[in-house]
Amino acid sequence: MSDGRAERIAEFVEPLRVEPGSRVDLERDFDPRYKSGMKKREGVELLRIGVSLLAEYQTRLAAQDTYGVVLCLQALDAGGKDGTIRHVMSGVNPQGVRVSSFKVPSAEELDHDYLWRYAQRLPARGEIAIFNRSHYEEVLVVRVHPEFLLRQHLPEHGPGRGVGDDIWDRRYREINRWERHLTDNGFKVVKVFLNLSKEEQRIRFLKRIDLPEKNWKFSAADVRERSRWDDYQKAFSEMLSATSTRWAPWYVVPADRKWFARICAAAVLAHTLMEIDPQYPDVSPEVRKDLLVAKRGLEQEAPAGAPSDPYAARHPSSEQAGPHGGKKRGKRKKRRKHG
Repeated sequence: MSDGRAERIAEFVEPLRVEPGSRVDLERDFDPRYKSGMKKREGVELLRIGVSLLAEYQTRLAAQDTYGVVLCLQALDAGGKDGTIRHVMSGVNPQGVRVSSFKVPSAEELDHDYLWRYAQRLPARGEIAIFNRSHYEEVLVVRVHPEFLLRQHLPEHGPGRGVGDDIWDRRYREINRWERHLTDNGFKVVKVFLNLSKEEQRIRFLKRIDLPEKNWKFSAADVRERSRWDDYQKAFSEMLSATSTRWAPWYVVPADRKWFARICAAAVLAHTLMEIDPQYPDVSPEVRKDLLVAKRGLEQEAPAGAPSDPYAARHPSSEQAGPHGGKKRGKRKKRRKHG
C-alpha cells in the first residue's frame, strides 16, 4: 500500500508471531503484560484506526468473493475473547461475519470425527468466520482431561486405532494438514492466543464475584480448571510449537491489558486481510455500457433545479478524472486575499 499502513502493521504484529518450527515456552517467551511502550490514550486512537481498516478490507473481501478468513481465538477462562470480538469487529458489516462459540460437544458432534463440527462453521468466500474457542480445544482441554477422549468413541485396537501415546502428535499433524487444505483453497486461517497471567485471571474472577452485574459470568468450574494451570501452560506451549506454520501462524497476544489485547487482535486480522489484498471486481465493457445507459436515464429524471447527478461531483468517473484519479484542475489558481 502506498501509504505504508501494511508495512507498519506487519512490523507491529511481528513480535507476536510464533516462528514456525520454534520451540515455545510461554512463561519464557511471551510476557502477558507486554505493551510495546504504548500508552492507553494512544491505544484508543489506534484501535479506532484498526477497526476502520477492518471495515474497509472486509467490504473488499465480500465484493471480490474469492477468499474467506477463519479467525481462531483461544484463551484460558477470563482471557477476554468475548470483549475482543465485540470491540475489534464493532465496525464491520455483520452480514459478512459469523461468530461460532464452541461449547461441550453434542451427541451428534461426538458421532463424527473431532474436526467435523468445526468444518460445519467455516466461512463462505467473502466472509470472516470467528471461532470463539476452536478445533484447538481438541489438543488443549481434551489433553488436560484425557477422560474426554472416552466420549469420542475412538477405536482402541487395529490399524485405525484412535487412542495411543502418539495421539497428540497425530492430531497436530492432522490439524496442520486441514489448515493447509483450507489455505490452498482460498480460506486463510489466522490464529490468536490471548495470553493471560495467573494473577490477572485471579483478579478477573474476583471482579466477577464482587460486581453483581458480572455475577452471571462466574462459574465455579472455571476456578476448578485454574488448579490445572501448569498443565494448560504446557499444553498451550506444545500446541504453539507444533501448529504455528508458514500458512497458518499463531500470534500470542499479551492479554493482561484488555485495551492492548484488542489493538493487537485488530492488527493481526488487518494484517491478514492486507496480505490477501482483496480488490473490487472490474466490470466488463458490456456491463459498463449498461451502466452508462442507466445513468443517462436516471439523470433525465432529475427534478427541475436539482443536479442531474449530485454524486458525480464528489466521485468523478474515469472520463472526468485526471491521470491520478482526481478531478482535472484548471491552470488558473484562485488568489488568496491578504488583509
